[in-house]
Amino acid sequence: MESDASPRSVTPGRQRWDVKLVLGRPRAAETLAAVLRRVPGITQAQANPVTGRVLVRHDARLRATDIGRIIRKAVTGVVEGPAGAGRSAPGLPAPAARADRGLVVRPVLAVGGGVAAGVALVKGSALSRQLVAAGGVAAATAVVLRRAWRETVEASRDTDEPGAALHPLLEIVGPHRRRLYRAAALSVACQAAEIALGTFLGWTGLVLIKGEAAPLVSLGLTTASAQLWGLAGLVAVACAAVAGLSYASNLQWRQLGQDIEHDWRSRTYRHVQHLELGHLEGERTSRVAGTLTNDVGQLGAFFAGPANDMLQLATSLAILVPAFLLLAPQIAWIAFLPIPVIAWLSLHHQEKAAADYAVNGECRSRLGSQVINSLEAGATVKSFCTEDYEAERIDGLSEAVQESSRHTDRTTIRHAETVRSCTTASMAGTLLIGGRSVLNGTLPFEVFSPLIGLPQMLLMRMSRLGGIADQYQRTLSSYDRVQRLRALPVEADGGNETLDLADVRGEIVLDGVTFAYPDRPTALKDLSLTIPAGQVTALVGATGSGKTTIARLLMRFQDAQSGRVLIDGQDIRDLRRHNVRHAIGFVAQDPFLFDGSIADNIRYGSFGASDEALLRAATMAEAHTFIATLPDGYDTLIGERGAALSGGQRQRIALARAILKDSPVVILDEATSAVDNETEAAIQRTLRGFAAGRTMVVIAHRLSTVRHADRIYVMDKGGIVAEQGTHDELLAQHGLYASLWQLQAGELAA
Repeated sequence: MESDASPRSVTPGRQRWDVKLVLGRPRAAETLAAVLRRVPGITQAQANPVTGRVLVRHDARLRATDIGRIIRKAVTGVVEGPAGAGRSAPGLPAPAARADRGLVVRPVLAVGGGVAAGVALVKGSALSRQLVAAGGVAAATAVVLRRAWRETVEASRDTDEPGAALHPLLEIVGPHRRRLYRAAALSVACQAAEIALGTFLGWTGLVLIKGEAAPLVSLGLTTASAQLWGLAGLVAVACAAVAGLSYASNLQWRQLGQDIEHDWRSRTYRHVQHLELGHLEGERTSRVAGTLTNDVGQLGAFFAGPANDMLQLATSLAILVPAFLLLAPQIAWIAFLPIPVIAWLSLHHQEKAAADYAVNGECRSRLGSQVINSLEAGATVKSFCTEDYEAERIDGLSEAVQESSRHTDRTTIRHAETVRSCTTASMAGTLLIGGRSVLNGTLPFEVFSPLIGLPQMLLMRMSRLGGIADQYQRTLSSYDRVQRLRALPVEADGGNETLDLADVRGEIVLDGVTFAYPDRPTALKDLSLTIPAGQVTALVGATGSGKTTIARLLMRFQDAQSGRVLIDGQDIRDLRRHNVRHAIGFVAQDPFLFDGSIADNIRYGSFGASDEALLRAATMAEAHTFIATLPDGYDTLIGERGAALSGGQRQRIALARAILKDSPVVILDEATSAVDNETEAAIQRTLRGFAAGRTMVVIAHRLSTVRHADRIYVMDKGGIVAEQGTHDELLAQHGLYASLWQLQAGELAA
């Protein structure tokens, strides 16, 4: 099967493959992904049935050839069928063989049952033959459901954690089991009331036809009129009970779903907020957001709907099948004959529809993406006079959505009408065979009349079986993705030592620090430098020389792999992370602004700051002037990521935020790179007063930003200090700094 699986791209720790096996086959895609995720060293595996592509993330220390061998072996295993799909993951030891007791017992039971059935059919009575037929219906239903269950379990087996004490559904419910039991009890009661209502309606027909219903005579209702009045009351009570119980049960299920969704989203998002920054940056934001919204939503949605449907279906089976076998075994087999057929049709339709819906969803996604791109690129489109071209592109994508929707609708309607036909045929067969039994006296009409319409309730619910199985599988897959996100390590709080902000002087020492990002060259190598307390220290140098890495180490976004980072003589790894971060104000080159007002963004992190303090910070950051010109001033809403502001305005608001924080140490990482020279000069003048008695680290490419710094470190490739000194001292050295200054300012060193 190697020709069916070929690598598309291979990088350290990640591989993309084209696998024909999963194209248009959602179950095969989920099974393949499940098998791969069980392999030690593989951290993530995704298979897309729409594109036929497989993404595998793995430990970078594993060789690419080994991962390729594992993928090909997994594809071969899935192709071989359910047995191959369910076997141990490639590269794992095979599980211990089960006792072979089942290999003996099952054939013996099958042969024995077959012989007994044959004897009953040849020499038995009519009733025994009907019971054998009912048993055949039950066996066929069991085979269909068991196969569907095994496929679902195999596709979701990766959700089973070693040593897990509870089923994933119970883990999802968590502390809300009392509401689950309450909702389940109400659903069972509602279904029983609905069956009772159907029985009362059958008795009403019996009274109209025969003049009386025998079960009501024992209640003292001997005349037809009394029985009709009694049945009218019972029907009214049953209708009220069905309505009340249905309302209460649906409300409980929906509230359970909402509670589960809120609980899991709150706990998972709190966990994400405390993840190590390296892990958070290593995950796609869209994937994390999808887990927190779509996957967590799926956990709640399953209990809000499909779980209730599943319980109602089970309740109907538990009540109606024994009732028919006890009261009317002659018609039990024909009444329930469509069950295995509808079950198979529903499950088969769901598997096919899943691929159709996936294709339709992909078409809609492309259409939506193109619409957004075209609208956002309005200026570009108009400048190239391509309005008609863009309209034609949208027309083409819309036609693809239309055709895909038509195909999906045809399949869905065909399935619904097939189920309706099976239900109608069952009704006709039940009337025919049951009517004959009534005429020949083997089945009392008093029993037959109330039972005639009840199986239809069950058969109509059977059409939802495929959807229930699909939602169950989706829920387990979503649960697995949520658990994988929750399994990412959170930041360790660090040591037990604390840092009193009032006592921080701000001396920073890097002592023999070495650091490298995963799968990248060393960013800092045995770096040692000192940032004196209460002074302005600048870091300049080429891109990739480690300047921003130093800032990240100071903020403890990462920890040095060797060496020490000290603040006032204390190793920051011995301090609580929040203590360190409270002591340092940080402004990044591309600062993040939240969707809200300007005042809210400046106050972020200093939520209790007064309006006067906010105004001083904005003035010092040279932001007050442009804020005052806005119609709503500090209450102006700036949109997502501050989209309504220019780059320079965003930087000034972020700078005001850091000033308002009033930390003893401030790091400015290209904090004024997007402002004009005049504004930068004004900011520099105001910052001199702010920097008095405060340690300030300025990272910049524009050397005019740092010419007045007390000390300048010139960083070179590999994270080493090439030069250090004041602006004038570095110019006098005629080295790297002097060359950069001449290049930027056009001035020769003295």
